[in-house]
Amino acid sequence: MAQRRLVDYSVHRDVLDEDAVNELAEKSESKTSLCAKVKESLSCSGPRLKSCLLGTFPVASWLPRYSIRENALGDLVSGISVGIMQLPQGMAYALLAAVPPVFGLYSSFYPVLVYFIFGTSRHISVGTYAVMSVMIGGVIERLAPDSNFISWDNVTNASVVDTALRDAERVRVAAAVTFVSGIIQILLGLVQFGFVVTYLSDPLVRGYTTGAAIHVIVSQLKYTFGINPERYSGPLSLIYTVVELCYLLPQTNIGTLVVSIVSIVGLILAKELNTFLSKKMPVPIPVELIAVIIATVISWQVNLEGKYQVDVVGLIPSGLQPPVVPDLSLFGQVIGDAFALSVVGYGIAISLGRIFALKYGYKVDSNQELIALGLSNSVGGFFQCFAISCSMSRSLVQESTGGRTQIAGALSAVVILFITLWIGTLFEELPKAVLAAIIFVNLHGMMKQFLDIPALWKSNKVDMLVWVATFIFTVLLNPDMGLAASIGFSILTVIFRTQLPKYSALGQIPHTDVYRPLEDYVQVKPVPGILIFRSSATLYFANAEMYQDALGEKSGIDITKILSAKKKLETKMKRLEKKNAKKAKKALQENGVGHAEESEYEEPKDIATIEMEAERDPSLLTAIILDLSPVNFLDTVGVKTLRNILKDYGEIGVEVVLAGCQTVVVDNLESGGFFNDKVTKSCLFTTIHDAVLHLRPAQAQSQQFTCVESKEQILVTLTQCIYYQPRGTKKSIL
Repeated sequence: MAQRRLVDYSVHRDVLDEDAVNELAEKSESKTSLCAKVKESLSCSGPRLKSCLLGTFPVASWLPRYSIRENALGDLVSGISVGIMQLPQGMAYALLAAVPPVFGLYSSFYPVLVYFIFGTSRHISVGTYAVMSVMIGGVIERLAPDSNFISWDNVTNASVVDTALRDAERVRVAAAVTFVSGIIQILLGLVQFGFVVTYLSDPLVRGYTTGAAIHVIVSQLKYTFGINPERYSGPLSLIYTVVELCYLLPQTNIGTLVVSIVSIVGLILAKELNTFLSKKMPVPIPVELIAVIIATVISWQVNLEGKYQVDVVGLIPSGLQPPVVPDLSLFGQVIGDAFALSVVGYGIAISLGRIFALKYGYKVDSNQELIALGLSNSVGGFFQCFAISCSMSRSLVQESTGGRTQIAGALSAVVILFITLWIGTLFEELPKAVLAAIIFVNLHGMMKQFLDIPALWKSNKVDMLVWVATFIFTVLLNPDMGLAASIGFSILTVIFRTQLPKYSALGQIPHTDVYRPLEDYVQVKPVPGILIFRSSATLYFANAEMYQDALGEKSGIDITKILSAKKKLETKMKRLEKKNAKKAKKALQENGVGHAEESEYEEPKDIATIEMEAERDPSLLTAIILDLSPVNFLDTVGVKTLRNILKDYGEIGVEVVLAGCQTVVVDNLESGGFFNDKVTKSCLFTTIHDAVLHLRPAQAQSQQFTCVESKEQILVTLTQCIYYQPRGTKKSIL
């Protein structure tokens, strides 16, 4: 345990309210006008133009300063390693996206080159990603289901699916949704909407990716068992798919199941060996590539497709496809899905990019990342790619193998280009069950995220609730609708936290100017006659009423009851005055002036006689300090609430002052009309201790209190006596 350092600490200054602070600090009243701000933002200079160009094309800022001696070898090894990983992952994730495997290779080539030019992260590996792929697969299955391409085969007298026509339509849908997603990301980046990532908290992202992983696993079970369940869309589609899979299990293809089991076991063992040897080898073993090569050779030699009806990848055309303009007629149908894809892809990429940037000491521009990903997707849409993001597994390999810049990403794209041009056709006999096994094994990291639940339970139960709710929404409502519901739920938790804050009465640590909640500390003592009240949240329309109620509870004053009694008493006094005036007038008319003087005043019989001590009990409340240090803004309702508190408590003789106001809160008070001739900035104090020191002399002056019988002072006396009655007493003053 560290020893507490004792240092003499002494400050001598006057008590400072807001007026005194403004005078001492000489507050500036000059503010930049809107026209000046617009003019400054539109002005152009050489340095500003250079900064804009380098910001738009980040590659121009670091490539001329690239150190071949320090970075070339690491980037070369990293690029080759990531490129080798891209091959099986790209083909596997193409199955998730419901398009032919070769389009996964295209998606691992074009977008990577675009990000190389426009991206700001040095370490992330962009390309195909499981969550994005399964979201695109959901869109494709909805707009281009198998049922739209069924035709009658006269030879077999059975209905068959025209796979060529179906795949062509699905590629068109994938390209359209990818292009629209990219355009949305570019627009969001241009309007500086990068702050949207702040609504994707870490528990939300991890819960979402875990839920999406469940969708990925379920979507690949058909390749594991060799069955063809009907694919459902919309809410609860995952449940329907699981039920359908269970119903079709008796139709399992044994050959496909054996290939799946052997592939999964072999990949797990190989990855464990890779982990064990990771410290001894500079480059990890390309487990997926070796598995793909071995499986392809075995499938070709044994003829798994012909003898055992094992589904294989099929035709992989050599070379690159010419650019094609995305189908404009599909844009209206996919815009909602495209927005969800743009937000999810950006959230995952920027989260991982910031982790690496913090580790290696550089900055990632959130808005430029939006533009870079948007250009990658929009350009990829012309080349029939599907939406991309950042892969965690490939990014970790890119970093661990020595990659220091996006040169590694460009080299991985070159590896994919080489495979696509020359050796892609060699993998036509690869069983799809092997690609499904690669997906299952690569998802083990996401499955470990279930361990977040007990950890969050111990650290923050609200974050745990966000994680669990996000997971449930994603599983039940599908990734697109699940994301929207999760963000809404996350925002609701913030609203509930501000609506249900902790209200505290503060006390003073003896012989210090430090104030802490009385219920949390033993040695903290209340300041006699002064209530120091604090809310843990800001004050605005949603919790303004609760703020007033909590203040009444902490002070022990039912302000509504007191003001009501005072108003009732005033009404009685006025009625009594009128009654006495009538009697006096009547007596004047009947008996003359002498008798009228005797009947001029009637003692109120229904008002109790009250005996008051000449000296007030010092423990009774005479002042309230509202600690506004946690408040970061005030809306019109908040300003009105504070104004009413000062007015209402002032009517019963309790002075209310504010302490710890931030500058923006003071500005809100000014713009909200809080200050007037009676309420000035002298009721605002820099610290709680300044307010206490200010109130103590006033408290001492108000100790003397005597009963008098004038009409005005009877009202004050009676309302104060009502106030002094303990809460819960039934004796009425009237």
